Amino acid sequence: MRPLRLLVIAAAFAAAPAFAQLNVICPVQAEWCSLAATEFEKDTGIKVSMTLKGSGEAFAQLAAEKANPKLDLWFGGTGDPHLQAAEQGLTDEYRSPKLSELQPWARKQAEASKYRTVGIYLGILGIGYNTEILAKKKIPTPACWRDLVKPEFKGEVQMANPNASGTAYTAIATLVQLMGEEKAFEFLKALHMNINQYPRSGVAPVKAVARGETGASISFIHDVVTEAQAGFPVRPVAPCEGTGYEIGSMSIVKGARNLDNAKKFYDWALTPKAQALAAQAKQFQLPSNIATPVSPLSPKTADVKLIDYDFAKYGTSAERKRLLERWDREVGSIAR
Repeated sequence: MRPLRLLVIAAAFAAAPAFAQLNVICPVQAEWCSLAATEFEKDTGIKVSMTLKGSGEAFAQLAAEKANPKLDLWFGGTGDPHLQAAEQGLTDEYRSPKLSELQPWARKQAEASKYRTVGIYLGILGIGYNTEILAKKKIPTPACWRDLVKPEFKGEVQMANPNASGTAYTAIATLVQLMGEEKAFEFLKALHMNINQYPRSGVAPVKAVARGETGASISFIHDVVTEAQAGFPVRPVAPCEGTGYEIGSMSIVKGARNLDNAKKFYDWALTPKAQALAAQAKQFQLPSNIATPVSPLSPKTADVKLIDYDFAKYGTSAERKRLLERWDREVGSIAR
């Protein structure tokens, strides 16, 4: 009788519904990733497994796992790698019923990718600095990009590694568009001599500024505001010459094993309720759903000199590869 009993038990397990699951890679700050996973599970009963990596590393993982995807959805991070993933067929087309509720820049991101990604927030690139460190060392407050290459900032600047971080790639693409490529790389070489570290995460430099480990960082302004709200002596600057921005995006992975759940998260993440979680997690990007309340702490685009960022060009794999190879060759490899 024992074999029959084992068969009955096995059949009972087979008949039980599989536990709902979703595998997400998340480049935004950990607090937001965690809150989004928790609230989505509360709303849907679907358990989320979250992997935290920078945008560049997220792109690399999707490319490496193309033949056998382990991820279902890519939530957040700079839009350029999302566009490159769409171009390479690493993400799936999906037209959410929530598209009509989004800001024009978010819909434009979807259209540019043939609906393989969508904008979920907008973030402005800038400089973060530690008021106490600069005062102690008698370093003038930075107001412009050019201030970061002055001798006073020797060993006082951090920028993420652009091979791993979407933030840093956005910085390179911004400077190229703002100054022209040759002058931008002259600037990056001069900046390199003032850099003390290139961490792999885009938020790591401003966290180092907050901890007093470095005087200034190249960061998204909303990340600086987050550290200021946590009580650290940091302030943001929108550079006087002008600056670029990101359209933080979301994409469904091509070949996702949990496709239906990925679509549910995608639709949920575009709702005002879900987007309001960002401010709860002290993340102050500008949300893409028109009906989402905007925090008074979020940067105001009217107060910043924004460039006309060319996502169509700098969101391509070829341009990203070319610029990163040039940075590795001419900047990152130089001894400091």
